[in-house]
Amino acid sequence: MNLVLDQVRREASNLLDQPRRAELGQYMTPSSIAEFMAGLFSYKSPAKLLDAGAGVGSLTAAFFEQALHEKISVSSDAWEIDLILGRYLQTTLDEYVQVGRGKIKAKIHAADFIEDAIFTIQSGATPYSHAILNPPYKKINSHSNHRQLLRLVGIETVNLYSAFVALAVLLLEESGELVAIIPRSFCNGVYYKPFRHLILSRCAIRQIHLFDTRNQAFQDDAVLQENIILHLVKGESQNTVTVSTSRDGKFANYQQAIFAAEDIVKATDNEYFIRIPTTLKDTHLPRFCTHTLDEIGLTVSTGAMVDFRLKEYWCDAKTPCSAPLIYPHHYADGKLTWPKLHKKPNALQHANLVSKNLMPNGHYVLVKRFSSKEERRRLVAYHFSSSDISAEQIGFENHWNVFHINKQGLEESLAIGLTTFLNSSLLDNHFRVFSGHTQVNATDLRNMRYPSLEQLQALGLRAKNQPNDQVTIDQLLEELVTR
Repeated sequence: MNLVLDQVRREASNLLDQPRRAELGQYMTPSSIAEFMAGLFSYKSPAKLLDAGAGVGSLTAAFFEQALHEKISVSSDAWEIDLILGRYLQTTLDEYVQVGRGKIKAKIHAADFIEDAIFTIQSGATPYSHAILNPPYKKINSHSNHRQLLRLVGIETVNLYSAFVALAVLLLEESGELVAIIPRSFCNGVYYKPFRHLILSRCAIRQIHLFDTRNQAFQDDAVLQENIILHLVKGESQNTVTVSTSRDGKFANYQQAIFAAEDIVKATDNEYFIRIPTTLKDTHLPRFCTHTLDEIGLTVSTGAMVDFRLKEYWCDAKTPCSAPLIYPHHYADGKLTWPKLHKKPNALQHANLVSKNLMPNGHYVLVKRFSSKEERRRLVAYHFSSSDISAEQIGFENHWNVFHINKQGLEESLAIGLTTFLNSSLLDNHFRVFSGHTQVNATDLRNMRYPSLEQLQALGLRAKNQPNDQVTIDQLLEELVTR
């Protein structure tokens, strides 16, 4: 049946044109992943299953297979709004209903899951014992009807995938279980904080599964998003968490380890970041990372210059009546090249909208907010020196995170030391424990711990005039550790 379902999935996928697929935001689940997900549940009779965004029925079919093996009865509700996929879904579920001989019941809802779910939640019902999801991935506009409906039941989120998971949690009975394959992007960052709070306040995390290769979970659809499989239990007290890994969606080289709850979500973390270590070594901060940014007197902010809002002030090069505007593309191989021929401007004319967001020339540490998937490091930092450009004031474009002291520059050795620390392999490995995507937010950087002010200054003095290669950076940090 699995091979047949995979053929059906590919056939149905090919019938969806690209605009329609983008509208649905849905990528269908390979049978190997569906089997793994269904195998995570505890099975008890009778089970009531929810599958929202069911596609051709791979997930529900995997659950039915397991239920038949466990000899329990199941009734299921599957939502699929697309008529093409709905026809395949009907065929899949009808076969299991026949095989189940009264032990399996299945109902398909060709309707908007969000609208139906909110109606049920408002009625006070929690009808499901299990939920298995590969929800659609698509941003929700802040003024959309879906966003307004979700707020009626206390859900504040920015993407359909997190909306579907949140609704499924609310629809589960106490001790109900949810298994979902979703992007890892919700684990950190400010936009998903309300969603993290909702699931962590109502559920315990039982298991998280990682794929070593970003493009393998949905390789037939060329999806590069980093996905995880999340197993939640509603109303259960948080205990240890199993973190498993595999090379790909066929679960080659499967490994797992068990971690304390505190290793996954820190009790003192007001951002509710979900960390995903894979070894016990990953759970420990370097012993010298003990200070918050406040404690060392630093601030990090998103670059204040949003270029498209300042288009009327764009300049190709610096003039006496303008200020340099620094973008990430001005840096290559750790060096600043400014001005630089590009479709974006090199400077901004002075005006009230511009001047209020300029910073005095000085030493700053710049961290790229967006890194390409091909870049070796997730954290990419640069030292902007006061001698790099002859100007009284500088503008830092919105694609930067900027380290500063009350909107002023840093002392030079501190700036060099902080840049060296941020570019180290040690920190990059630690950062990846709680960040599964290529975006680095100022909130992420505020939530980290750093060496002391004195240690950063000492590191900067040692790093000054040293080569900027990874081996040298890591060796300098190792010397700081062993001192």
